[in-house]
Amino acid sequence: MTVNPATAANLYSSAAGLAGGSSGEPKVSSAPPGADSFSNLVTQALGNVTESGQSLEASAGNLVDGKADIVDLVTAVAETELALETLVTVRDRVISAYQDILNMPI
Repeated sequence: MTVNPATAANLYSSAAGLAGGSSGEPKVSSAPPGADSFSNLVTQALGNVTESGQSLEASAGNLVDGKADIVDLVTAVAETELALETLVTVRDRVISAYQDILNMPI
């Protein structure tokens, strides 16, 4: 899978925006303490994607500065790709479930 840098930057920006942007606070309201709600799980997944993207950016910067090895960058790219693919899969399944609910007879 080949992704150009502009597309990757746009996807990362979108994921960061969904996770709450630069403020670090999620847009989704939190549940009572101790409750694992679906919104908390989604918020955590978005946070993981954002963290992976930031790690990728740091690894790329370190590689350019000569402080890191190419293996570190490849590992960061793989982790970010996996996190993003997982998030997309969850999104697709949520949309599918929503459409199934809409198609149920009343």
